Amino acid sequence: MPFTVLHVCMGNICRSPMAERLLVLAASQRLAKADPDADLGDLLRSVSAGTGGWHEGEEMNPPAARQITLRGGSPDGFTARKLTIAQLDEADLILTATADQSDYVHALVPGAAARTFVLGHLGRLLRDVELKALPPAGVDPETFAARAAALVAALDRLRGETEPQPGDDLDDPWGRGDQTFQRIADDIDEALYALVDALLPGAPRPA
Repeated sequence: MPFTVLHVCMGNICRSPMAERLLVLAASQRLAKADPDADLGDLLRSVSAGTGGWHEGEEMNPPAARQITLRGGSPDGFTARKLTIAQLDEADLILTATADQSDYVHALVPGAAARTFVLGHLGRLLRDVELKALPPAGVDPETFAARAAALVAALDRLRGETEPQPGDDLDDPWGRGDQTFQRIADDIDEALYALVDALLPGAPRPA
């Protein structure tokens, strides 16, 4: 089973779909440099859901889809889902757009707290992780999964009792213009590129 990252926002048509597809894009780009023959689907699964079900079955919001396309990703085939306990149980890492949504996840599945992070908080924590202490990086599923699991555990230890800061929350861009969506997508990208850097550090040197 690939390492599963679940992105959570409110309606699952703006922030979490952008995060779902932008993680795939960042990881695909890195993997292409590390090993063009490796299949990202064997290593990583990026999915999303919303705490509310108002938009269930809908496509993502057009300005969110535009941001993904502009950056080289694909919004195709996306369908909004309502968050379920089963989705939380199968996720190895849960990234929420806001602290309120993290609280919602904790209430639904208290045992998920150690693998649930506000995306902006995760981005800050990644700066301080001792990456050299993690298992080696690699593009085979077992090696990748071992490093990913160790990274989540290291991030949780580093977090300790610290709370996310208000600035870690992603603004809700719904109903706002392309500039707002661009700013939110930039914030998402920044955190997710740091995550990909930790999971798949720079392409290996040729032998």
